[in-house]
Amino acid sequence: MSTNGAYYIPHKAVWPVLATAGLMLMLAGFANHLNGSAIGSGMMLTGFVAFLVMLGLWFALQSTESESGMYNHGVGISYRMGMMWFIFSEVMFFAVFFGALWYARNISIPHLGEGGMLSGPGRSTHDVLWPAFEAVWPTNGPGNVGGEFEPMGAFGLPFINTLLLLSSGVTCTWAHHGLLAKNRDQLIKGLLATVGLGFLFVAFQATEYYEAYHEMGLTLGSGIYGSTFFMLTGFHGFHVCVGAIILSVVLFRSWKGHFTPENHFAFEAAAWYWHFVDVVWLGLFIFVYIM
Repeated sequence: MSTNGAYYIPHKAVWPVLATAGLMLMLAGFANHLNGSAIGSGMMLTGFVAFLVMLGLWFALQSTESESGMYNHGVGISYRMGMMWFIFSEVMFFAVFFGALWYARNISIPHLGEGGMLSGPGRSTHDVLWPAFEAVWPTNGPGNVGGEFEPMGAFGLPFINTLLLLSSGVTCTWAHHGLLAKNRDQLIKGLLATVGLGFLFVAFQATEYYEAYHEMGLTLGSGIYGSTFFMLTGFHGFHVCVGAIILSVVLFRSWKGHFTPENHFAFEAAAWYWHFVDVVWLGLFIFVYIM
């Protein structure tokens, strides 16, 4: 307990050990699956289930400790700093991916197409490596090695998904205002709308991927355009899934009567993460779909 300003020290827990065991079992199962082992899929499923059980029990323990008043102001600061650094690390992940797209589109492809000098007069990268390469975007490599494909347009499902995510940011903020005003009905309705919009985004992105593969010829093998497209949109889609799951846990806790205007960091952390996902998508929509 946090008494007399003392800082809460967590007791010994088995959850980090179980988390490590579950993740290692999933990785080992995946490696065995890639090598054709019959036990690979079973190992992956067992590790995944163990990881999910660990998450549920660990979240339940944390919520019980928080609601019982075991965390003081110092613990709250630690949680906030931890979440801020975590989001910063995620920003750096996306910065690297955006950087790879920018480098390929603005430096590498023009260099190969226009002919950066190698050594000696008249010898260029273009002439030596890929004489038939054309510096155009989107590209799937020299000689059309990735096959014919149609670039993904911005004003279709991607634009609808943009509206969905922006709307989900509004509903999340509306839910937060409801929490601060002690309006639990508004809190729950706002979270329900946010979670629903998040999973709808994922469903529409899955539909977009299906159309890309089966109707447009756009795949991971479609050169640098295909690989960067699926890398950026897929990694972001994973973050939307994670954010929607976190908000679902917050929704369940809100329904159980948890959180007050003075004690609701779990909601704040989920909202920070969700707004981060929204902002990243705006950048992704501009740099991947429009430019």
